[in-house]
Amino acid sequence: MGSPDSRVSREQLIKNLNDDLAREYQAIIAYVNYSQVLKGAAFMNIAKELEKHAGEELAHALQIAKQIDYLGGAPTVTAKRVKTSDKAEEMLRFDLDNELETIAHYRQRIREAEALEEYALCEVLREISIQEQEHAIDLATALGIEVPPIPKL
Repeated sequence: MGSPDSRVSREQLIKNLNDDLAREYQAIIAYVNYSQVLKGAAFMNIAKELEKHAGEELAHALQIAKQIDYLGGAPTVTAKRVKTSDKAEEMLRFDLDNELETIAHYRQRIREAEALEEYALCEVLREISIQEQEHAIDLATALGIEVPPIPKL
């Protein structure tokens, strides 16, 4: 167990989870905003889907905050910056890029949680990751592209 993941401390895991929580807040804000400002018949179906995504991201934020509290930390109240655009395709691309980044971070967080033997946290993160991947698929489909590879951190 000489990997960097095995040396993560509980305090670092809390810090990293708070970064994830800030990313979930970002997603909630983006999905709420984008779902209401997307215009045109071509985007009505995806706008409804984004409303659904907003609710799922809120559930993720609550789950992450609960895990931070369980680990003895204080959940952050600050969101990461939300990019905006007046072009529907750009908004969807921002969301897709954010989802891919989020999946990459959760993969890392799962490794960290495993190293600390926080297996229940691993299961929570795996379930969230499944939904994040579904969001990425929805967004790529709306953009008419294949889902890009998950970035390496």
